[in-house]
Amino acid sequence: MVDISSPPTAAGAGFADSQARAEWRTVLRRFLRHRAAVAGFAMFVLLLLFAFVGPAVWSASLDAGGVAKVGPSPAHPFGTDRIGHDMLASVISGARLSLQIALVVALVATVLGVVLGAVAGYLRGWVDGVISRVIDLMLCIPALVVTAVLARHSFTLAPSAQNASNWLTVALILALFTSWFPIARTMRGMVLSLREKEFVEAARALGASNSRIVFRHILPNTVDVIIVNATVTVAQAVLLESALSFIGLGVHRPDASLGLLINENKNELATLPWLFWFPFLFIVLISLSVNFMGDGLRDAFDPRQKRVRA
Repeated sequence: MVDISSPPTAAGAGFADSQARAEWRTVLRRFLRHRAAVAGFAMFVLLLLFAFVGPAVWSASLDAGGVAKVGPSPAHPFGTDRIGHDMLASVISGARLSLQIALVVALVATVLGVVLGAVAGYLRGWVDGVISRVIDLMLCIPALVVTAVLARHSFTLAPSAQNASNWLTVALILALFTSWFPIARTMRGMVLSLREKEFVEAARALGASNSRIVFRHILPNTVDVIIVNATVTVAQAVLLESALSFIGLGVHRPDASLGLLINENKNELATLPWLFWFPFLFIVLISLSVNFMGDGLRDAFDPRQKRVRA
């Protein structure tokens, strides 16, 4: 990648900016030529519109009151459940909450993983040892087990909160105890390599502080890794939250995620299959679209990739 962080002269600043813009244009061309990635991006945008604009378009209420156990029809495209809830309205609400959780997880985990990974890779020594051992330990434990135990423990400590909104708690548990470890490990490796580059040595020679070197010189050169990892984290968070809610340890009422909708309707699969398959379909669509985007971004940013020519 073009070094966009080394301190250029005034005359060279414009040239460096031009190089950086050319690099981003190349990345964009590679991404746009990746058909699966473009399809995934378009699908993800449609899913965002479905989840966040859908309530303004679809007027059916989330409250019960319709005809119970009605299959898909023009009046109820996704049918109704056993007590008369419109399933399309429920799926819109569930998709919105699942995406909210996934985006919060991706944001928190990316910031935490990038900062701790960069600190470990740059400072090395005992700081690197402590952070790396914590990462190694947590990566040995299945993420679903960790989140299930923590979620269960939080419910036990606050039984009065069972009827309160808990989606943010679930998102923070996923971000803080499962999702940032792979990002931190990847960033550590990148920073270990970049800290020996000439522009970092030049910054040290000019008296730049460690924090300035890390955040102004090294991290801008890892933006490709950060973007790809953040994208992958969104897909992982959707699947992990759905699994957690499916076993009854994630989101609970009055919130309703896609995983919770599947959990509540899993016993209706034989008699009212639309109650199960529509939420399941949207979990698959979100995961696929984000994974396609992640693949396209990885190929676009990697100058050695052969799949898409610039």
